[in-house]
Parts: sequence; structure tokens; C-alpha cells
Amino acid sequence: MSKGFMKITSAIVAGFAAFGAIMACTPGQSRNQTTGSAIPDGGAYRTVNLTETDYPDLTYAAESAVDAVVLVKVTVQSQQRYDMDPFLRYFFGFGDAQPREQQGSGSGVIIRPDGYIATNNHVVARASKVEVTLNNNRTYEATVVGTDPATDVALIKIDAEGLPTIPFGDSDQLRLGEWVLAIGSPMGEQLRGTITAGIVSAKGRSMPTEGEFKIESFIQTDAAVNPGNSGGALVNKKGELVGINTAIMSQTGTYVGYSFAVPVNIVKKIVGDLIDFGTVKRAKLGVSMSNVTDEIARELKLSSTKGVYIHETLKGSAAEKAGIKKGDIVTNIDGTEIATASALQEKVNSYHPGDRATVTILRDGNVRTVEVEFQGDAEATGTVDTDGSIAFYGSKIRTAPQETLQALGLKSGVEVVSVGDGKMLSAGASEGFIIQYVNDQAVSKAEEVVEIAKKSRRAVYIEGVTATGRSAYFAFGKDEE
Repeated sequence: MSKGFMKITSAIVAGFAAFGAIMACTPGQSRNQTTGSAIPDGGAYRTVNLTETDYPDLTYAAESAVDAVVLVKVTVQSQQRYDMDPFLRYFFGFGDAQPREQQGSGSGVIIRPDGYIATNNHVVARASKVEVTLNNNRTYEATVVGTDPATDVALIKIDAEGLPTIPFGDSDQLRLGEWVLAIGSPMGEQLRGTITAGIVSAKGRSMPTEGEFKIESFIQTDAAVNPGNSGGALVNKKGELVGINTAIMSQTGTYVGYSFAVPVNIVKKIVGDLIDFGTVKRAKLGVSMSNVTDEIARELKLSSTKGVYIHETLKGSAAEKAGIKKGDIVTNIDGTEIATASALQEKVNSYHPGDRATVTILRDGNVRTVEVEFQGDAEATGTVDTDGSIAFYGSKIRTAPQETLQALGLKSGVEVVSVGDGKMLSAGASEGFIIQYVNDQAVSKAEEVVEIAKKSRRAVYIEGVTATGRSAYFAFGKDEE
């Protein structure tokens, strides 16, 4: 990425400035040291009484939540391939990739007293070892219960009881300008348990992450964050968890005023699924959509640009079955106003497959309501999702990004974005796997993988490279649906 371009840097939580007030007086004028200050009023001074409630007292939230935020240390086994003389390569092959251990750290939030901890997927992804250090300095080895790259949420667990927790709040109730605290471990061990403060700057924010996150409806704050704080807590003045700190937007890789958190209403649903099912049961509406632009508003004679424009409903989808059509404007779901596409994503993601919701739409100037029954992830192979990925025997695949290919030293391939119940999971596929060959045919696009597999009469044989750069292969039969 060239200098001058914004880049998204995973992070979370570091310092902020204390709240204060400057009180001025005219010479000889006294001021109340505890409740008042003198401020100019048309050339004169008037006294304004300020009580303690006028200041954002965040002490309760900080003291009640800090012990439930932990340091997460990870060890990642990377593979480094050394160049070999062509003459030696003839006898010894291309040379084995040499394992190297890399250390990293992030933060986590204890959500249950029996050791369940929420963090970010990017904190524990590809980790061979995870350790958790509590605020009382006790250290535990942790296991990864499950991850969800689509929301960048992960769940880990330590063998402990009676741990302090942070109660879930309601991120839908957050208001712009509301004070929040960010708690985590910026820069690792030395700044463990750092507390910073800021306000809610925006809600339903998306970022140019080039597909890294599929569900984007972040809480934006100006609480200072830095590398090492990913997975830390965003709490309100009541000490309730309202988000998991996830990223910063910066040209330098350090905090410059913009930090982002996954709303707790999404987190709560994701970790609940991981505990109950071991995987995320994600609801699907089945639409291609966008924000309402000025052009769309003029064309449809809308009074505002609030709402989500439906470009297409997928065949057989929940939206099509409910009667939602191209050109409809979605404005409300179960009483929650839907102003943007990211807000619609966030709301739909709070449901499970099979749940029902009342959706309000605007069509031809008339307001209508329809009943939607959400579907699940089990789309037929070849179905294109709203993020551009393609369903493939229980997994989602896409043409691999150039950054991923370059990191692995590959020219082309197809990335396995996620793996759900299905043949790919049973065969041993993993997230981040790069498919290079299907039935001995080279592939560079997701559509090619689907086409070759569908033409196969008996079995599908896949060769490629794991997320860590190791060559691997697997296969499954076509006769077992």
C-alpha cells in the first residue's frame, strides 16, 4: 500500500485526555471552587453552577470492568521457505518450509465466570498456542472454542471458575456523543489493563477493508487505541459491555483519533452460537443492496436518503419468498429503523435461521410490511452471497486477494473464506486454504472451482496450500449429498 493511502490497522485501546474545565474571573471576582465558574456574557460575567453530575464520572465503569479484561498472548507457527541451489533442488526437491515461531498479543473480555472469553478472530487466527493473563497476574493456557471471520469475533476458554465478568449492555441504545471507556492492553504486557475514554462518534460505520470483514456495522469512537488492544472491552458509564474493540484507521499504524468496535449485540449472538453449537448459525435475507443515494432518491421521489435500496433478491431466498422485490426500500425491521446497508446487515445478523421478522418497505410511494422467515447458510453450491463469495459444498470460496497470494508466494488460486457443515468440512478443508487445482485442473476463479466440481462424475480432488503455506490436499465423493 503506497504512502498517503489510509490503511486499516487491527488494534484496540490506549490513552485519552482527562476531562476538565478552565474557569476564569474578572479581577477581584471570587468563584465557587466546587460548583461554579465565571463565564463571559455580553461583556459581563455570569456564574454557572455545575454539579458533579455535569461531569462524566466514569470511575464506577472503570473499576467494575477492568478486572474482566485480560491479556491474550498467542504463538503462531509460520512457514518460511528458503531458496535452494537448482542443482541441489534436483536431488532434494524444493526444500521444506522451515517453521518459525512468532509471538503476538491482544486483549479479551471475560463474559462468563466459568472461563469463556470473547476476543477478535484476528487475535487468535492461526495461533498454535494461546495464553491468557488475568488482571491479578494469573496465567492460563486457553483453547479456541470457535471463530467467526465474518464479524472478526472469536471465543476462547480457560479452565477457571468464579471469574469477574462484564455484563452485556445493548449497543442499539448507544447514542451519539455518549461517553464510553475502552479497556485493554496496548503494546502488550507493560500497559496491561489500560483504560481510555471517549465518545461514540458514529454508529453503523463500515470501513474499506477489501473484504476482510463481511459484516460491517462498527461503533466508531475517539477512545485512543493501539496495537495489542484488539479484543478489548468497550463499556458504557454503567459498566456494561457495548462492544469489542477491533480496529483503528491510521496512516501510521498507531492511533490518530479513529477507533472501531464490533457492537455487543452482534458479539452476544456470535459467542452464544459458538457455545451452543460450536459454529455460527447465521441468518440470511438473500438480497443485493446498497445505501439510498441522491440519484436513487430523485428517481423514486423519496423524501430522504434513509433506507436500503434492494437491487436484487436471490432466487429462493427468504426475501423473495416474503415478497420483497427489486426497487423496494427497506426502512425498518422489527421496530428498528434501517438507515444504511450496514445497519441492515447488523440487524439481520442478530437473528438465527428460522426466526421471523416484520420488515417495513417502501414501494411505489406506499409503505408496506412483509413477514420474513430467515434462512441459513446451507445454500446450494454455486449460490452467490451478497459479499461476492460463492457457496461450495458447505463452504464459501472466492478468488484469492493478491495480498494473500503474494504472502504465500503464489500467482493465483481460490481462497476458502469460511467452512460450515458440509463435504468440505468433512474432507478437512480449513479457512484460509488456497485451492490451486481441482481434479488436476488449475483454477484461479471461484466459478472455475464450481464448474469443474459439477462436471465430476464420482469425486472431487482438491490440491492447494494451507493458510500457513503448507501444501495439502483432500477429496470428497459426489454421491454423498
